[in-house]
Amino acid sequence: MNLKEIIKNKEIKNAGWLISGRIVQMIMSFFVGILTARYLGPSNYGLISYGGAYVSFFTSLCTLGINSVIIKDFVENPSEQGEAIGSSLLMRLISSILSILMILGIVLILDKDDPLSVIVVFLCSLGTLFNVFDTFNYWFQYQYKSKITSIATLCAYIITSIYRIILLILGLNVKWFAFATSVDYIVIAIFLIIAYKKYNGSKLKFSIKKSKSLLKLSYNYILSSIMVSLYGQTDKLMIKQILNETEVGYYATATAICAMWTFVLQAIIDSLYPTILKLKNVDQKSYEKKNKQLYALVFYISLFVSLIFLTLGDFIVKYLYGESYMASADILKVVTFYTAFSYLGVARNAWIVSENKQKYLKYMYGSAVIINIGLNALMIPLIGGVGAAIASLITQIFTSIVLPLFFKEMRPNAKLIIDAIILKNIK
Repeated sequence: MNLKEIIKNKEIKNAGWLISGRIVQMIMSFFVGILTARYLGPSNYGLISYGGAYVSFFTSLCTLGINSVIIKDFVENPSEQGEAIGSSLLMRLISSILSILMILGIVLILDKDDPLSVIVVFLCSLGTLFNVFDTFNYWFQYQYKSKITSIATLCAYIITSIYRIILLILGLNVKWFAFATSVDYIVIAIFLIIAYKKYNGSKLKFSIKKSKSLLKLSYNYILSSIMVSLYGQTDKLMIKQILNETEVGYYATATAICAMWTFVLQAIIDSLYPTILKLKNVDQKSYEKKNKQLYALVFYISLFVSLIFLTLGDFIVKYLYGESYMASADILKVVTFYTAFSYLGVARNAWIVSENKQKYLKYMYGSAVIINIGLNALMIPLIGGVGAAIASLITQIFTSIVLPLFFKEMRPNAKLIIDAIILKNIK
């Protein structure tokens, strides 16, 4: 067996563990999530989702974009792996502490008359402190040992699920559930630290030079990640401030149902990603065709599932979450179409990396933030959660197809996506 075949087998096994682990996690998260939502009710469930929106946004800031470049640094500087990990950990730890303080400051201002919201958001935010240790995950990916991180993450999900089930049995209040996210990150951190030592990871050390080097490569990703999180979480934050946490609960339920199957799309994208990168320098025609095939698969599989949700939305919400969540059904019927355009954006990353067009992401996502905030401010007061769903859908259409047309360097990709949607020359 030659070197290429060995690497290919490692990639297949690596992907197999990642996908298998993700499927098991999704199944567990789905069922425990339903039980939790039913127990908490729309109001408290919405409060947890509100706290989660802050965490999701600030997590993108805490990672500092390093997750996008650290594996490349491992490849180019194999003797400096301990330095890269140690520097990343310290930088991310500092940014996490600052993020928690900022989150606390924001909610103390916005929710000064609602102490429960402040406590819940703060408890949710503690997870960002322990999320820094997922830096070790990228070292295992580089070593083709994602089996280790998949097992660690699965164990964390099992422990966190048991924790939530105990809370359900004991009938404890929403504050305990708010801490569940932090429990998840704490357990993963412990497993990854132990595994890193067991597999003889390089000695960790901090270097200002290495820190600057990593940040120089990652700053574009920091900005684009913040922009993505802004327009991804704005809807929940604005629903809470304009309406109330119960409406957040309805909206979060609809988006949770939409997300329960998207690991399939991610698996398709991950499978074709390396092929697209390799074709770029080999066969331009095949490269463009493969991109269009990926976009068509993502779009039409998403459209098929969205039509199912549109037809059976009321039944799905009632059967899974109960009568108290029926207001989520109308939101689900709109926000489900968001998935097709959202994952077109994810699929586009292979083209962006191949063409080295990362710098345009911050401009597109920055524009998307402005569009999304404006639409939410206009539509949420008029039609509530459905308005937020419409705002998100319009924003994603603009981000995937319309905004790239304003940048000359991005127009070829917009054309590929449009060709894929109309099924032009994809065979």
